[in-house]
Parts: sequence; structure tokens; C-alpha cells
Amino acid sequence: MAKKKSANIKLVLNQLVSDVFEKNSNQLLNYKQVSAKLNLNDQESRETILEILKEGKSAGIFLEPEKGKFKLKELQNFIIGTVDMTADGSAYIVPEDEFEKDVFVAPRKLKNALHGDTVKAYVFAKKSGRKNDGEVVEIIKRAKSDFTGVIKISDRFAFVIADDKKMMHDIFVPLADTHDAKNGQRVLVTLSDWPESAKNPIGIVKHVLGNQGENNTEMNAILAQYGFPLEFPPQVEREANAIPEEIPAAEIAKRKDFRNVLTFTIDPADAKDFDDAISYQKLPNGNHEIGVHIADVSHYVIQGTELDKEAYSRATSVYLVDRVIPMLPERLSNGVCSLRPNEDKLCFAAVFELDEQANIQNEWYGRTVIHSDRRFSYEEAQEVIENKAGDYAQEILKLNELAYILRDRKFKNGAISFESTEVKFKLDESGKPIGVYVKERKDAHKLIEDYMLLANRKVAEFIAKKTKGKDKLTFVYRVHDSPNMETLNTFATFASRFGYKINTKSDKEIAKSLNNLMADVEGKKEQNILTSLAIRSMAKAIYSTKKTSHYGLAFEYYTHFTSPIRRYPDVMAHRLLQTYLDGGKSADMEFYEVASVHSSAMEKRAADAERASVKYKQAEYLENNIGTEYKGIISGVTEWGMYVEIEENKCEGMIRLRDISDDFYVLDEKNYCIVGQRKKKKYQLGDEVMIRVKKVDLSKRQIDFTLIPD
Repeated sequence: MAKKKSANIKLVLNQLVSDVFEKNSNQLLNYKQVSAKLNLNDQESRETILEILKEGKSAGIFLEPEKGKFKLKELQNFIIGTVDMTADGSAYIVPEDEFEKDVFVAPRKLKNALHGDTVKAYVFAKKSGRKNDGEVVEIIKRAKSDFTGVIKISDRFAFVIADDKKMMHDIFVPLADTHDAKNGQRVLVTLSDWPESAKNPIGIVKHVLGNQGENNTEMNAILAQYGFPLEFPPQVEREANAIPEEIPAAEIAKRKDFRNVLTFTIDPADAKDFDDAISYQKLPNGNHEIGVHIADVSHYVIQGTELDKEAYSRATSVYLVDRVIPMLPERLSNGVCSLRPNEDKLCFAAVFELDEQANIQNEWYGRTVIHSDRRFSYEEAQEVIENKAGDYAQEILKLNELAYILRDRKFKNGAISFESTEVKFKLDESGKPIGVYVKERKDAHKLIEDYMLLANRKVAEFIAKKTKGKDKLTFVYRVHDSPNMETLNTFATFASRFGYKINTKSDKEIAKSLNNLMADVEGKKEQNILTSLAIRSMAKAIYSTKKTSHYGLAFEYYTHFTSPIRRYPDVMAHRLLQTYLDGGKSADMEFYEVASVHSSAMEKRAADAERASVKYKQAEYLENNIGTEYKGIISGVTEWGMYVEIEENKCEGMIRLRDISDDFYVLDEKNYCIVGQRKKKKYQLGDEVMIRVKKVDLSKRQIDFTLIPD
């Protein structure tokens, strides 16, 4: 089609709308009239006209052929929504308007839309007994253009088979754009073009990730698959490297000086980025001054710089099984900002005066300078607590005593204690798992957590109560809604099968019941499943400028203030708090709400990547155990199989229903079980079963089990 005609399409369509649609929406136009309107001569075919009219859909009107004519359809037949791809290549468009129904789109009417894309779709007039059908008319925004996968190279072309199960098309790569990848290697490819007439998209290889099965390759593939960059841009590294480690005397003079107050950090033994430190001193009046000092990232990461833009984009650090992908370059995360011992460091602090009953008598917020006296690992601090001896034993024991009071008060107020099992892998030098162990949470972990919760809660409360009504200050809160009662009742019914009662009469009764359940299941075979299902029955915590309470913690006010090295919302909280301490006006709510939504989405993406790395290591661990028998517990049921978690090592795999030969089994979704159609034998969520490791597919991170009959 000539460029000039294409350029005039929108003008012509606007003319059609003004000349025809506004006067009489039922008027029919024949081909000759449309040809005249579009300035086409008689030799040009109907197909050309149809092609132009097809493009007209995305301009907000739709001309539908009707007995050789075209009828203008109203704008309300369009929806904007997100593509949710199904296994057979068709999709549902989930509308932005929650009151609209999902629209089904057949594969041939997707117009090259992919899973997660934001699209405009035309909704057909509904015929009796049919679902809401439609077709995509415009791709407004691609959800992603980068895909990881395995490259296959032939003499004339190459193509990438994507890891993403929702990507239904192989990606063709011209040989000149393979980035010297070798056949069978794992690569990161970016979509470069997708001609409308082409069945497959065209791509360019951005990174060769390496050979399949190598630890580094697979971990980088997981990061790339979930959209996390593998390195920092050069400009970001340059900005980070230009930041001096020395602190000018003028900067110290502006801050409250805690360098002569006992201060220490407690972190995992292998940690390198120390976000938080605790200061402690007994006051002359017998009370206790406890400072929660947090790395002052906002002093170094200035809004609008390349460093800040990159931190915003990432929004979080990602913790895979064998590595951390930091939000900030190592120069900051492990160096300048990290609260290392025996070094002066800049902090943002929440300082509390507590009496012997852990009641707050005074509080102060502002910038500090500290000099950490000691770096404890959790194990070292726990040893001090248990033996009542060691470095700063008296101070640590008093901090622990007050933490116990804060913790008890939190649970009495209705907080819920979710102590899920955290599995860790012992890795050899090449990153291969040689053992599995369960991480324990003891008093040293809880002590730090309790003071971080105190700081997060009181900072949020300080801002929220500063002003009222229309004058309320914009802030980034961490919010957690009440659970959906229908979901919670379903969980309560399931928990009752194990003999646990959940009282759903009030929020406090729910919390009390769940805490009793968590205490009762600790160490039992059903702990992981019941904890996991209980968490799933809760709403998800998110970031928002709209202040609501935190249901799970039973706090009316809550924010994230204590981990700015690894979470961008904490950086925003620091900036806003300083603005208001300086007497500044309320910040732009829309800007911070957009940033909050982005941070919540990236947090979920990071959690998905972390889970994928665990899945990979579980598969890798069991790859050397094909044929081994284990005792397991049914952790999930679907229409195609049941998931089983091995009790000994917490690895999870699937028994496919087609592989159970003694009957034909189907899913009973309501009762969380699968049932044999002839013998009526049930396999219930939570049941103990014996399994044999049948097959491991490392590239798909899948483990298949065989059921060993009773």
C-alpha cells in the first residue's frame, strides 16, 4: 500500500466519523462510496479497501462488511485489556475495567499478541449460547520483548525455542544475528520484527548465556527469563565508582553522632550488604535507648541520576540459590553503603527510648553517623543468647528481653505468625547441590526482626499522624488487606481434616486460630502444606500511597524503611521522611503511586525468579537419585496430576494421573483430592505416600515421580 495512502488513513477515518457516524450511525456505505472517501481508483481491489478498514479498527471505529456494504459500529464495542494465553494458543483478554467480562480470542484473531500484552480488542455481538468472542485490533504495549531459550542452527537460518511456556511461537533468527551462538546453547533473544504476514516473530540474540546444564548458564537464564538484567550499564557503574568512601567533616556535622554509642550488626554468615545496625545504651533514668540505624542510601543515590533510574527499574535485589543480584552496584551495596564494622557510616535512624515493659517513652527520626563495633552472624548472636556470655552479652540479652515483650504484644494485638520451612542447599565448588537442609529461625533472627518491625511501624505512624484530611502527606506504605472470607473458609474446611479448627468470627479470632495452628503444626509432616495454603488464603502485601492497615502484622500503620540497599520503596520512604522533617510540602501522590505499583510488580517477579532457582536446584539434586524411593506428602492436586513434597529434603515433583495404573483418576477440586472412578480410592492433599523418582528434566525444571502402591 502506498505510504501516502497509509498516512491519510486516520484523516479519512476521522472524516468518516464526522460526516457519517455522528449524523447517522446506521447509515451503510457501499464499496464505491468508501473508495471515493479513501481516494482509491477503480482498479484497486476490495482487498486493499478491507486492509485499510481493518486498520481503521485501531483508530476507534469499526466498519463491518454487510451485504457488500460497510456499517459503522460504535466505539463501545472495544475493550482494553491484558492477554492471558491458554495452552492451545487461544487467549482471553482480561479487561482493565473489572466489571467487564473476559473476551475469548481464537489463535488466528490474536494479531500476533503475546501473553501479558496490553491490547485493544473488538468484541463481537454475542450470539445465543456463545461465549464473549472478539479479536485483537491493536497491540498497545508488549509485556516483554526478551525471551530465553535454546537456539537451533541450520545452514540457512536459526530459531530459538523459548523457555516461556506461554510463548507459542519459535523465534526466527537470521544467521547474521546469532551473536556467534552455537547450536543447542541457551541464549537471550529480543524480538526485532514481526511482519503481519509472518507466522513467527524475528529476533536478534542479545546474550549467549552458555551451555545447557552449566550452573552459571541456568542461573543467568532464570534472571533473564524474569526480566532482570545480567549486568549494570556502564554509565551506572561509572556513577557508582565516582562516589567517594570518605565522609566529609561537614556532612558529619549535620548529623546526630552515634560513633561513641555501642553499635553492632547481626546478619547471615555469608552476607556482604549490611543494611541495618542496632545501637544500645542504658540511660541515667533506667530506660533503654535503642537506635535502628539504616544505611543512608538516599544520600548517595540522588533522584534523577542514572544510578537512581537503574535502582528504580530493578526495584529489588534478587536472591537466587547461589547468588545475589543486587539492586545497586557492588561499590554501594557491599561497600560505601554497607554498615561494615570499624568504619564510619552514614545512616537514617529511628531511635526509641523504651522502659522495662518495652513501652516507648520518646522517639526521634533523622540522619546519623555510626561506627559499628562488631559484626555478628546470627549463629554468633544466638550463641551469646543461649550461653549468656560473649561479646556484649549484657546488652544483647537486654535487647532480646525487650524484643520478647514487643513480640508478645504484637501477637496479642492479632498479628499472625507464619513460620514456613525455608530450604537451603549445600553446594559444591561448581554450584551443584550436594545436600539439603532446613534453615532454622531462632531468637537472634527474631530479635532483629522485632526491632525492624518497630522502626517500620513507628515511621509510618509518624508520617500518617503528622497531618489530617486533605493535608495528609504522600508516603509509601506497605499494606496488607483482610483475607477473602470465601478463600479462608475453604482453607478452614481443609485444615479441619487434620484436626485443626479455624474460628472465622472476627479478625482477632482468625489470627488467634491461625497462630494456634502454626504452633501446633511446627515440625509435623503437614507443616509446609498447611502454612503454604494459609498464606495463599491471605491477601498479598503490596506497596501503596493509600494508607490501610497491615492485616498480617496487626499494625494500623506500616512501611518499609529498613532495607534501602535491596528495596527501592525503602529509598523512597527515606526521601519522603527527610522532606517532611525539613518542613517540605506533600510530594506528588500520582508519581509515588506509580512507583509503588511498579515496586510491587518487581517484588513478585523477583519471588518468581527465586522460586525458579530453587526448583532448578531441586531437579539437579534429584537428577542423581533416579529410581530412589522416598516418603512424601501430597502438596497439590490438579486435573493432570498430583504434586508430592519429599519429607526428607522438601523437593517437590509430580505424579501424573495417566501413570497411576490401578484406576482412572479425576480431580475433585472442591475437596482437594483425586478420586478413582471405579474403586473410589482417594488421594487427598496432605496424605502421606511413597514415591519413586522417575524422571528429571533440568531444562524445564520438572521432576516426575511414580506412585508406589500401598
